[in-house]
Amino acid sequence: MSLIKCPHCGKTNRVPTVAAGHPRCGNCRKDLPWIVEAGDADFGVVAEQSSTPALIDFWAAWCGPCRMVSPVLDKLARERAGHVKLVKVDVDKSPLLSRRFDVQAIPTLLLIRGGQVVARQAGAPPAAALRSWLDGALAAGAT
Repeated sequence: MSLIKCPHCGKTNRVPTVAAGHPRCGNCRKDLPWIVEAGDADFGVVAEQSSTPALIDFWAAWCGPCRMVSPVLDKLARERAGHVKLVKVDVDKSPLLSRRFDVQAIPTLLLIRGGQVVARQAGAPPAAALRSWLDGALAAGAT
């Protein structure tokens, strides 16, 4: 459970790590950004079973490019509230996930829809390139 301040009305909301659908503000009912952390133990339920496409960020605290990309990803999650769930995975705390998804460099981003990886991006591209990659990946899987 995390606390998210609604970007529309300013009310603080409790947002669960796992839920059906996606979070909405209890006050104004607008979509809230969904930014959570997951690890080896809970990744399946948090990301792979998510009804909302999950943008996975494999990162580490000591990684400079990861620290540059993180605020961009947070902004993208806020801009696409209701359409994407940002799931942050610390590679140092989740070695099994790093091996499972063959993470060779960080940051590595995955987009998971319906339990399947539908897009992958390694490295720290500029914000515009990340936005374009995410929008393309979301549009490709849209029904």
